Amino acid sequence: MKKLLGLLVTVLLLTIISACGSNESGGNEALNEDKLVVGVTAGPHEQILEKVKEVAEKDGLDIEIEVFTEYVMPNVALDEGDLDVNSFQHKPYLEQFKKDRGLELTDIATTVNFPMGIYSTSVKDIKDLKDGDKVGLPNDPTNGARSLQLFELAGLIKLKEGAGANATLKDIEENEKNLEFIELEASQIPRQLEELAAAAINTNFAVEFGFVPTKDSIFIEPGDSPWVNTLVVRTENKDDPVLKKLIKAYHSEEVKQFIDETFEGSVVPSW
Repeated sequence: MKKLLGLLVTVLLLTIISACGSNESGGNEALNEDKLVVGVTAGPHEQILEKVKEVAEKDGLDIEIEVFTEYVMPNVALDEGDLDVNSFQHKPYLEQFKKDRGLELTDIATTVNFPMGIYSTSVKDIKDLKDGDKVGLPNDPTNGARSLQLFELAGLIKLKEGAGANATLKDIEENEKNLEFIELEASQIPRQLEELAAAAINTNFAVEFGFVPTKDSIFIEPGDSPWVNTLVVRTENKDDPVLKKLIKAYHSEEVKQFIDETFEGSVVPSW
């Protein structure tokens, strides 16, 4: 009986040790060479990746697309291993998110630029905004700063010198029209636009809501805006060979032509 009990204890200990060992090594597994799960936000990113998927299939790569409707979960899901790659954010947003959450994520290639625009349902010209009007902007730090830079470029405000990509409402130095700036969740701004005189809206959310940025915005970023989007992976996987197939498909002439014809300048390829 004692021998049997001793044997059971030994087997149990070996099982626990084996399980611990497998957990330690499982955190650094290479990505599947033939299939990737890629997270995107709904709208242009989703449409473009559908075309990338089509091109990648010719190279033996299967892409499963997971669609999100906001900016937080695509990075959380990637970090937790539910995604292999995501495609929805520019580098300033990624760097701030990593800093805030302590995540090990890395951008591996640029994708497209979405010039941010200012939209309104009540005025046709940015100059028509009145004293004290309410103006919306995204409440996350990077897109908020981007919006403030856009408002400055439109002549609505003046920011403190050097504020740049870290600008906040506290950095507004001049606001001649005494505009009231209201911070809102980026994806919800189009739905609340009628309650505002104007608002800065990210292109993917504007397009999803039915706007054509180059036609419907009352002011838009120039085409050479530095806020280019990226493909992002867990840092441990950044050199995995399968990612070269993904980048090759994304940076193909077929995808570039699709973007140009579909979005007519509202989305700009980075390559």
